[in-house]
Amino acid sequence: MKELKFVKTLLLFFLALVLSQNTTAQAGQNPDYTMVVEGFDWGPMVNKVIIGLDSPTKNVNMADYTVVAERSHPCAVIPLEFAKGPRTVVYAYVSDNKGKKVESGTFITLVLYVAPNSQIGSALQYSQKAECRGNQWVDYKLTVLNTKTNQIWNKKKDRIMPIGDDFDLSGKFEYESGKSLTYAEFVPKKSAAKAPLIIWLHGGGEGGTDPSIALMGNKAFNYASSDIQKYFGGAYVLVPQTPGAWMQDKDGKMQSGNGEDAYNVGLMALIKHYVNTHPGIDKKRIYIGGCSNGGYMSLKLLLKEPSYFAAAYISALAYQSQYITDAQINSIKNIPIWFIQSKDDKVTDPVKTAIPVYERLKKAGAKNVHFSFYDHVTDLSGMFGGENYHFNGHWSWIYSHANQAHTEFDGSEVLLNGKPTTVMEWLAAQAKK
Repeated sequence: MKELKFVKTLLLFFLALVLSQNTTAQAGQNPDYTMVVEGFDWGPMVNKVIIGLDSPTKNVNMADYTVVAERSHPCAVIPLEFAKGPRTVVYAYVSDNKGKKVESGTFITLVLYVAPNSQIGSALQYSQKAECRGNQWVDYKLTVLNTKTNQIWNKKKDRIMPIGDDFDLSGKFEYESGKSLTYAEFVPKKSAAKAPLIIWLHGGGEGGTDPSIALMGNKAFNYASSDIQKYFGGAYVLVPQTPGAWMQDKDGKMQSGNGEDAYNVGLMALIKHYVNTHPGIDKKRIYIGGCSNGGYMSLKLLLKEPSYFAAAYISALAYQSQYITDAQINSIKNIPIWFIQSKDDKVTDPVKTAIPVYERLKKAGAKNVHFSFYDHVTDLSGMFGGENYHFNGHWSWIYSHANQAHTEFDGSEVLLNGKPTTVMEWLAAQAKK
């Protein structure tokens, strides 16, 4: 009897062990997931997660899934309420491993709720700390649970950035010994004719040595979108990045045009090198634009080399008019320029920057200068309040990236060949004579 009891106990032990192993295997099957980071008007958000299944399916119920996010960074301070929390699933569908919808497949894409005031979905964290100042990619982790099967996906395999992934992020140019600028670049599909070059200069929060931040920190990647590229018949896009801020002098202090910055010479060398090493670029159609710090630098390069660029598009200009001479104004009065700014900009006061520069250009006889001047920067999508939702007044570059700027300083429509136009359609029509 004792031997029989021992044998039964041993069998029960092994049975429990096998069941335990099977349960663990079920819970851990295909734990990989792919995270999708999409750029919105207010910044990049984790808005989808793609998970793999063990067998093909045609149906998915979003109610069967819960998602929890964790955001961390070794330097940037993340408030506790935005460090960990649930993500709301708003839609689910059967897809391929890239998130493309299919009728039957072994992957599921969960679409997650995002909004301007939903920080838990943000892929970036803005830091005020000196050692990691500006926008920083966070270590973003997701845990997906199927509440019916208890299957868990918690191992990040890949990150997809729509349109952003079409850029080469490996660019680096040494303009002096030991001094370099990084950059992102987009090369259009080959065509018979030469293609123009669109240059975008980031703001003060996107400096560093990772050009994906300069590209995705706001919606600059959108200049490579089909909606904008169609106006140019295909265009190169160059997004240079400074290790600090475009407005810094050699001692690291910020100035608004009253001093010499540390980067304009190196940046101009980078642009010329890029153009000269890409014979497909049309040298008569090189366009320069930027926001805030980048708006400062865009105007600085126009003042330094007024004959090089075909046109400029500048948002939230940080260059103060008082530091620009009348002779300099006259030197750029024939360059087509489109300014964009909001009246409630508390960072770069338009009364000191864009308004007087625009008025001085008009007084000097500029024929092709425009200024879209908004009361507020509002929700262009209409999903979060439309005209009643106000972003930070400094963020006027939203109208540039979304190609929504279309008005003159007095509120009338900007005309191109007698018809209303947008900033990108207008830009594409500009060429040096």
